[in-house]
Amino acid sequence: MLDLDKKIFGNITTKEIIGADPPAIPDTRENLKKELVTLLTELELMPKMNLEKLLEKQKIAENHINSRPGAMALAQNKIQLFNEYNEKYLQSITQKLQS
Repeated sequence: MLDLDKKIFGNITTKEIIGADPPAIPDTRENLKKELVTLLTELELMPKMNLEKLLEKQKIAENHINSRPGAMALAQNKIQLFNEYNEKYLQSITQKLQS
């Protein structure tokens, strides 16, 4: 069973991604964009020693959302949006780790 109140992308919860509300476009996309900006700002201030933990945490969140990819009742378009924005965030974390 998925924890629907688990924060998976900043303040965005599982139920916001896999549930019917809010709608994918424009609401979920806008929420993900805003949250990505906030997360990237916080990333700039984060010490490198915390980045590996953060990277692992985001990979766990990604697995959490993608654990039921074939469930047709889930909002597939919102899951795709989450994956798109999460990938951008993972890339930013990785780049900061390598710098």
